[in-house]
Amino acid sequence: MRSKHWISFGGWIHRTGCSRLLLLSFVWLGLAVAPAARAAILYNLVDLGALGGTSSTANAMNASGQVTGYANTSGNAALHAFLYSNGSMTDLGTLGGTLSYGEAINDSGQVTGNAATSGPTSEQPYYAFLYTNGSMTDLGTLGGTSSYGDAINDSGQVTGSAATSGNAAAHAFLYSNGAMTDLGTLGGTYSVGTAINASGQVMGLASTSGDAAQDAFLYSNGHMTDLGTLGGTYSQGNGINASGQVAGYSFTSGRVTHAFLYSDGSMMDLGTLGGTDSLGYAINDSGQVVGYANTSGNAAAHAFLYSNGSMTDLGTLGGTFSGGDAINDSGQVVGYADTSTGDQDAFLYSNGSMIDLNSVVAPGSDFTMTVADGINDAGDIYGEGTDSSGNSYAFELTPIAVPEPTSAGLLAIGSLLLLRRRARRQRASAEVGISIAPI
Repeated sequence: MRSKHWISFGGWIHRTGCSRLLLLSFVWLGLAVAPAARAAILYNLVDLGALGGTSSTANAMNASGQVTGYANTSGNAALHAFLYSNGSMTDLGTLGGTLSYGEAINDSGQVTGNAATSGPTSEQPYYAFLYTNGSMTDLGTLGGTSSYGDAINDSGQVTGSAATSGNAAAHAFLYSNGAMTDLGTLGGTYSVGTAINASGQVMGLASTSGDAAQDAFLYSNGHMTDLGTLGGTYSQGNGINASGQVAGYSFTSGRVTHAFLYSDGSMMDLGTLGGTDSLGYAINDSGQVVGYANTSGNAAAHAFLYSNGSMTDLGTLGGTFSGGDAINDSGQVVGYADTSTGDQDAFLYSNGSMIDLNSVVAPGSDFTMTVADGINDAGDIYGEGTDSSGNSYAFELTPIAVPEPTSAGLLAIGSLLLLRRRARRQRASAEVGISIAPI
């Protein structure tokens, strides 16, 4: 599991494709190969749309492919949390106010997040909620006037942060069996729970005595453990697995940022790709970590996969930047990468290759996937992209296995993909008044 926190480093700031020639080359090369019993993997692309408005953002997906996030309502009058399931987007409503956000979802389809309560629009406080079986429940606070739900496990336990009495501080909480427990801090005034695993272990960030530093923590069996740093005064966990291993980043003594893996009571510096900085963003149950890191001379920042003691550069889609957002238990990585034309496209890294996800969907789509935020163990992928009108929507990809076609079929597919690519080029050139010769 991972949280959704960000950092910029080395001058690089990217977030929220090189090409479609990859699939095309695969298709044409297939002409020289006799038909076999293997299958090519493509994806069904679903633009999740909105709740009547013109934008949506996906924040989490469960093992069944249900997605939560937030979307504009009709006329873009408000943003509401949603649950996308079985082809339909459900408005989860609010706690009486105008806004709500779905942040996390478990395998039972329970959603947590935060929602505005009633009052003047500019003064509506937000409370953490738990959405179950069609009903949104206010989880309350720790005595103050606001709370935020950030993560949920399959037992329905929720973690996040809540204001204490008099709004004097904000503390991490664990909501379980109808009660919110204050997890405390590491001696300072602030803490937040950002992820939780199936055992109820909570990962988060807390201030130390005198608020002199902010360190990642692991809360387990009623005790908050300071995970320390790599020599600096800040560390943050971004993902936790079933074993309680944590991935994130920390300042070093030289005030640069390095990715770390915390395991068995020790924080390990994962290094970089030759530059000065790196960030660990997600971890799977095998302890593999993904994120991004500076290359030599800080000339670029690339997505990485850390596995068995080694950091592998995943490359880009022809540009200078890429970032790994998520990893499943099969070691498949998704994220975003620059293309040779300077665009940003969503990618899948699998079996040693980075693939532009826009190249492996059925022809005819005018939706461009710009970032892939997550992937489950079934290979379903979610993220964000833009439609032909420039509106930004959440998407979901579902893998499909198609029978390997005959040579004649390959030729037909190759011709169709060529026509699709030509049409896109001509459409793009028309927008800037440039004529492009036929391919």
